[in-house]
Amino acid sequence: MSTYQWRKSSYSADAGNCVNVAADSGVIAIRESDDPDVVLTTTPAALRSFIRGTKAGRIDHVK
Repeated sequence: MSTYQWRKSSYSADAGNCVNVAADSGVIAIRESDDPDVVLTTTPAALRSFIRGTKAGRIDHVK
């Protein structure tokens, strides 16, 4: 696994409970700052679809 260049939202300020995101070679990596050893990976297209669906309210009622 490569060494990711993690980024967090500027809205997080100094809060310790943030989501960090990194991109490397067509892979998007996501982790929580309070558990940095757990890293989820996805593709840019899948993440884009998830974000669009979330904003549109399509996953508000996941069962």
